[in-house]
Amino acid sequence: MATNIVIDPVTRIEGHLRIEAELDTDGKTVKNAYSSSTMARGIEIIMKGRDPRDACHISQRICGVCTVVHGLTSVRAVEDALGVKVPENAELIRNLMIGAQYVHDHVMHFYHLHALDWVDVVSALGADSLATAKLAKSNNPAYYATQSEAALKITFDGVKAKLQNLIDRGQLGLFANGYWGHPEYKLPAAGNLLAVAHYLDALGWAREVVKLHTIFGGKDPHPNLVVGGVPCAVSSNYNNQASEDLGGTSLNKVNMAKVTALITKMKNFVDQVYVPDTILVAGFYTTKGVKGQTGYYEGWEKRGGTGWNYLCYGEFPENGIRDLDSLLIPQGVLQGNGSPNLSITPLDMENPKEIQEYVARSWYSYLGVTGGNTAALHPSVGQTNLNYAGRGGPAPGAGYTLSRDTTKGYSWIKSPRWWNKPMEVGPLAHVVMMYAKAKLIPVTDAEKAHAQARDLVDAVWTGLLGLPITDIDSTLGRIAARTIETKVIADAMSRWHTSLLKNISAGKLATFVTDADAVNQNTNLNPAFKWTDPLTWKSKNGALLPVGVGFTEAPRGALGHWVTIDEKGKIKNYQCIVASQWNAGPRDAANVPGPYEKSLEGHTLAIPTQPLEILRTIHSFDPCIGCAVHVTGANGEELIKVNVTTTLR
Repeated sequence: MATNIVIDPVTRIEGHLRIEAELDTDGKTVKNAYSSSTMARGIEIIMKGRDPRDACHISQRICGVCTVVHGLTSVRAVEDALGVKVPENAELIRNLMIGAQYVHDHVMHFYHLHALDWVDVVSALGADSLATAKLAKSNNPAYYATQSEAALKITFDGVKAKLQNLIDRGQLGLFANGYWGHPEYKLPAAGNLLAVAHYLDALGWAREVVKLHTIFGGKDPHPNLVVGGVPCAVSSNYNNQASEDLGGTSLNKVNMAKVTALITKMKNFVDQVYVPDTILVAGFYTTKGVKGQTGYYEGWEKRGGTGWNYLCYGEFPENGIRDLDSLLIPQGVLQGNGSPNLSITPLDMENPKEIQEYVARSWYSYLGVTGGNTAALHPSVGQTNLNYAGRGGPAPGAGYTLSRDTTKGYSWIKSPRWWNKPMEVGPLAHVVMMYAKAKLIPVTDAEKAHAQARDLVDAVWTGLLGLPITDIDSTLGRIAARTIETKVIADAMSRWHTSLLKNISAGKLATFVTDADAVNQNTNLNPAFKWTDPLTWKSKNGALLPVGVGFTEAPRGALGHWVTIDEKGKIKNYQCIVASQWNAGPRDAANVPGPYEKSLEGHTLAIPTQPLEILRTIHSFDPCIGCAVHVTGANGEELIKVNVTTTLR
């Protein structure tokens, strides 16, 4: 008899993702899965009638985790409508800001969010500290170069004591009530203890590296951004600045030296800790033995794939955001349709038939369009009409079973499609796209980054882990890809910062487009254009500006904003498709599952009431995650509860 289990919420931060798994007749294999966001955003509605210059500040509040990317995508959308290109220094600073977010976000995700699915924290208490010290010296030699095994034994004894103290005081925080002891945990005790130690190290590291955002954007989270450039000018007292307190702007010699140190700190932790730790953990979760024989273990390179359909908008311009060939993360689509395909198809974000959104199984309604709620709309004409009750939303207290009525919805997420196909976005898409784009003889900086990504895939995935590229479409592939792209981006940050310093040294100081420069760049722009007066934001013949399309690659994947500005210089329509929509969206009008839903099909659960396997694959996408996990049966009975406190005293 088929049964259903519900994980609600599945997340550790924001708490708005719900997964229902329909189990097959064996009671342990996932036959179908349903991904549901239980929280409406509605930012698109809030945007209407607003000043376009304010859009970046409002849109950043879409997410408290993606602290830069929504604001950056928003300013790019407005700049696209105006037809202006920001100065090179502004692009470099933007690259550094989003690059810092990538490195910070990916490291934090691995250690503080996803590692708990692979590391048995309680098992660490039984580890031999000397064995852990030997493992540390072999796995992370550069990180522990100055410490002897004897000294490290004392260090790991201290980690065990701290962990034991937290357990004794009932203050395990994120470690509380996990599935500790679950048979799917494969790391030895020493590996678990080493991972816990690095979990703690990463907390202090993360606190420091976000300072880069405060230098360029004034604060973090949600640093300041502006349409037309960046909100920081090069200090007129740059070369004579003795300290950050002696006048001038944040772009002074003292702060630029801090940025150099912060980038070095990022790179060292990535190279010395994150990369080797990923390889260490992954090595215990690859396939072991022969299928059908005793001792066989199906590795995670064989689970969690979505079918080799990947989409990227592109990010990190080396020569301006409009030069698509200069993007470190390329723009394009890979159409695998179930099998590997490294032939890149170009992407047109303005084509009304190419990128579209369905609401067939969402709690929205499309009004005044042919096909109604089974129609698909391009974001330039998209609608956000909330209709929870009318589209199948269960009444309070009505139970946990999701509606299977194909005319109704079960999520606040729409279903984005590319030519009616679901697409996976995120680090795996980024790395496979770079792999496909890599040239044998790279010349430009972007081409060299693509080649670096290819070489890292060959060295880590194929070489150290011994896995074919065909298996990278998997849960384990997402983890490896996230690590690989972090290494590529951390290295690129040094190059961008060096270029910024060279520009300043040469007297190339512009960080913002002036009114006159904007008109010179776009000869169709109103000659009376002023940044301070959106009423002047028109074409020179008085026509309205075209729809602006802004894009970036968030750490979680492709992010696009579409904006229409009216005759009064206000926002007429605003639509955004975020990465979690691409990945977490529900079935569309043709009943085709989204990537989350597809990735869970065929998962076998060792203990259905402790669905660790589901969490592993969903977390591999790095969804926005909340503060507690409840697992329920189809009738709502609670099977297990994970309470979370952020208080670690």
